Amino acid sequence: MLYSELQCTEAIRKAVERMGFTEMTEVQEKTIPVMMAGRDVIAKAPTGTGKTCAFGIPVVQQIDPDRKAPQAVILAPTRELAQQIAAELTELVYFMPQVQVVCVYGGANMDKQARQLAEGCQIVVATPGRLMDHYKRRSIDLSCVEQVILDEADEMLNMGFLEDMETILSQLPEERQTLMFSATMPQAIAEIARKFQKDPVTVRVIKK
Repeated sequence: MLYSELQCTEAIRKAVERMGFTEMTEVQEKTIPVMMAGRDVIAKAPTGTGKTCAFGIPVVQQIDPDRKAPQAVILAPTRELAQQIAAELTELVYFMPQVQVVCVYGGANMDKQARQLAEGCQIVVATPGRLMDHYKRRSIDLSCVEQVILDEADEMLNMGFLEDMETILSQLPEERQTLMFSATMPQAIAEIARKFQKDPVTVRVIKK
């Protein structure tokens, strides 16, 4: 499927064009329409399949630029992946100057991140531990979150973030969309899906 066929805002269409994408990858083609329909998704997809745009486009499509509160939270296992996701989402909102993406992760200055959050943003990309730190310090308000994405959920599990993931998911509004991307589906991740997702659509992608 071509991006030009996608039912999305003009701002997103122009941003995707600017990023040089014309044809969707398999995970994008399978995930974007389902997400746009408001469904929860479990996507078994390895790294390098185009996952960020697969969840990024529906996330950006749903953002209300006039509300300066986090409406989407994306969790990633490492600082590097969080930065990479935030950079790609920043590209996707290129023609939406009022939409801000903030990236928070461990090993960086807490106060500086808290200031960025306080200035107002709609999308937060975070490592689970650092998001919990900000939540405990009350430097982030999660009450307006409508979408949460767990990217590389199995890696977050391997790194010992299970408790943080569960705590974060349990603090978010009940009425929300929950997306999970994972290359493998260990028991603990399947359990999170069962507990926190509503009738999810399963998408499977094999890296070619």
